[in-house]
Amino acid sequence: MNQLIQDLRTGETRLIEVPIPAVGPGQVLIRTRRSLVSPGTERMLVSFGRGNWLDKAWQQPERVKQVLNKVRTDGLRPTLETVFRKLDQPLPLGYCNVGIVLAVGEGVTDLHSGQRVVSNGPHAEAVCVARNLVAAIPDAVSDDDAAFTVMGAIGLQGIRLLNPTLGETVVVIGLGLIGLLTAQLLRLNGCRVIGTDVNEHRLTLARQFGITAINATDAVSTVLARTDNVGADGIVITASTRHDKLIAQAAQMSRKRGRIVLVGVVGLSLNRSDFYAKELTFQVSCSYGPGRYDPTYEQQGQDYPLPFVRWTENRNFQAILHLLGTKQLLVGPLISEVVRLEAYQRVYDRMNDPKASGGPMVASLFRYTESAPLESTLTLNERYVSAGSSAIGLIGAGNFAASTLLPALKAAGASVKTIASANGLSATRLAQKFAIARSTTDYQTILNDPAISLCIIATRHNSHARLTIDALQAGKHVFVEKPLAIYAPELAEIVSAQQVSERFVTVGFNRRFSPYVQKMKALVGGAASHMTLMNVVATMNAGAVPPDSWLHNRTVGGGRIPGEACHLVDLITFLTGSRVAGVCLNTMGPFSETADSASLLLRYENGATGVVNYFANGSTSYAKERVEVYTQGRTLILDNFRQLTGYGFQNFSRMTGRQDKGHAEQFRRLVAWLSNPNIRPNELLIPFADCVNATQTMLAALQSGRDKRWVPVDTNSLTTRHLR
Repeated sequence: MNQLIQDLRTGETRLIEVPIPAVGPGQVLIRTRRSLVSPGTERMLVSFGRGNWLDKAWQQPERVKQVLNKVRTDGLRPTLETVFRKLDQPLPLGYCNVGIVLAVGEGVTDLHSGQRVVSNGPHAEAVCVARNLVAAIPDAVSDDDAAFTVMGAIGLQGIRLLNPTLGETVVVIGLGLIGLLTAQLLRLNGCRVIGTDVNEHRLTLARQFGITAINATDAVSTVLARTDNVGADGIVITASTRHDKLIAQAAQMSRKRGRIVLVGVVGLSLNRSDFYAKELTFQVSCSYGPGRYDPTYEQQGQDYPLPFVRWTENRNFQAILHLLGTKQLLVGPLISEVVRLEAYQRVYDRMNDPKASGGPMVASLFRYTESAPLESTLTLNERYVSAGSSAIGLIGAGNFAASTLLPALKAAGASVKTIASANGLSATRLAQKFAIARSTTDYQTILNDPAISLCIIATRHNSHARLTIDALQAGKHVFVEKPLAIYAPELAEIVSAQQVSERFVTVGFNRRFSPYVQKMKALVGGAASHMTLMNVVATMNAGAVPPDSWLHNRTVGGGRIPGEACHLVDLITFLTGSRVAGVCLNTMGPFSETADSASLLLRYENGATGVVNYFANGSTSYAKERVEVYTQGRTLILDNFRQLTGYGFQNFSRMTGRQDKGHAEQFRRLVAWLSNPNIRPNELLIPFADCVNATQTMLAALQSGRDKRWVPVDTNSLTTRHLR
């Protein structure tokens, strides 16, 4: 299928072929019939993509600060690689979609196949959208009219925040698409509406809807004159500009104790005197309404109770559809043109050039061919991988796969045949970049392919166990990114599936493969007597992540400590040459399974001890990781995998170089093993028993936090057979 994207690196707007997205729990799969181009938002995104480096930096000063901090801690090269990867990520365009339901995911019971719906899906022949972002279209509303639902909801939410009353005078600054819809909605609310703009075509359109439309250059004096020098009761700013003058203008035309709501995007350098004397209220409106950007509402489908939150974003969608169906809200005059999706360039040229043929544009619609084929797997090239080869299938196409996993596999000479992702776009982009034969949204394509012997899993943490078990049952070896599992029962199922299949399973605990860590291991020696006298302290200055991040969700990310601190547990296991026998967890503040600042005390089977400090409350300008080893009167300090310093060693004092956390060596060994079946995997990679022990340790740490005691860790408790 086709999807429209913006290339942030080149600035090019492109129509690309991708597989049809997979429908998940709580989601709706929709075949698109119409989508509306949002002139303001999409013009801004296209302009950002076409801007040079200085333009991009000027528009995102907070990002520049993050980049400079990363240069100081990680070095210039890793930082530039990160920036380039961000720019390589294609940006889907569009968020006003009308179509027919193809399928619904588990838990969706009030929609059915064949039903017409509106959603905030992008410009694509098929979209997959969370249920609360989908609304059924009444029979009285045409596809063309329904395409305005999302834009109308944006204006409606601004009005709800303004809370106008019958007879009040409200000014709408900016008569673009959202402005014209907002002005109509205000008239329906019984308000006297004044619209301002500099574009005569938009002013003429506004007058057709009964709106008093005036040129923005005379807006303040005109508004004051029409309100007997009292000023407007409310102002809704729907314009888009970098300048601050519209805020000042809004304040000047407002009455004392008036209200100003920002729906558009403008400069926000407020002049205190403009607001102080009149005691003005200023508020920024967030998109479609309550629920927007709330994962529990949008992704998990938990609706807000109607008696307490009357107007959610979905109920705003329904309100707009009702007004469209009763012809109270008119959108036909706003349609500049309806074109096939394949003619997208004509629309964007017209949007960015007012002098282009066709005249000024207010709203353009894309029309879709309903007979276009929709496939879950896309063949990007005809490179054939024979059934006897050691091909790899990759499930997951997120940031880690793009930034680390695939570059390391490519450098190691791996043969990746198929890559899978739920939305199809990310997998296709990476398949093109790394010369992978196929992209798919159905991971069963990988499991059913006899040419693929190894399945690499790099998805969100809650899917690791299920995908690992499915791959083992399909007869595949498995390399799964950490963590192996986030709950004890699923870990037991993995162990059982591994024993039945006798396939090899390992986890991406890459740090033990770092050349710095390998040097540490060589320096402290491998004798068992030396290991018993070892103390290791590993600290991760992880930094804070937003509280609504999926990493904090126990059922999705598992929590940051089980999901990330396991790296350091395995690292200490490698250095001590032993497995964890007991763990004690101490969190900062009251215990929570999703706490992200804590210390773990580790007791090893051979008597060695370890401490893992995982902190989210440190400075981002300080190095992220530090490892200290104390043994037999000697000390090793590893600083952020860039510098290793030794104290008390006769022939070693320091090792420095570029940051290397072991990913390259890890995948070099993985590919070497796949290429030579005579090599025992435990000789090159992390034994499955070590992976199970690290996972058990993290689960036991949570138990320790709950019970406030040391908790034993016993790998043998999961099985009576030897773990391969």
